Amino acid sequence: MEELKSWLKVLEKADLNFSEGGELMQRGHIDASELDIKERVISINRVTKVVKGGRNFRFSALVVVGDENGHVGVGMAKALEVPEAIRKAIEDAKKYLIKVPIIGTTIPHETIGEFGAGKVLLKPAEEGTGVIAGGPVRAVIELAGIRDLRGKSLGSNNPRNMVNATITALEELKTVEDVAKLRGKSVEEILG
Repeated sequence: MEELKSWLKVLEKADLNFSEGGELMQRGHIDASELDIKERVISINRVTKVVKGGRNFRFSALVVVGDENGHVGVGMAKALEVPEAIRKAIEDAKKYLIKVPIIGTTIPHETIGEFGAGKVLLKPAEEGTGVIAGGPVRAVIELAGIRDLRGKSLGSNNPRNMVNATITALEELKTVEDVAKLRGKSVEEILG
């Protein structure tokens, strides 16, 4: 009984997630206060709500934050003033940081991310290529700390969908070590 109580306490504290295979794995929360975070505003949009007395204007801001060392996050917020919207969006982005696997200066493998109608293709590139990607995708890639990459937007050019599709693509990246662990094999067996 005592052992069961201790397990329940552990489960309550843990932020849990299930992998594709169905086994339980622990998802680590990334603490933004420990990182040297840089932010970039992707878009600021004036939005309107029509009410009985006229129109209410607000500003929505889309912001990407990252430490240029494998951590990146995206946030969206609305406020009456632009600076307040940006501040809120930065706070939102810091809550949802992800870890991006980087091999040298590029990504481990090709990947496609989808979000809504946005679709983004990311391909690894040789050292010295630089980041070849359009607007919102470039901002996410640079703040993630990836130096060499080829990107192509295949779907919607809406900044929010493009940014979220890029984040989805980066989340799907796996290193050889991750794949070997999932399959229960050694890295040498995977590489052949």
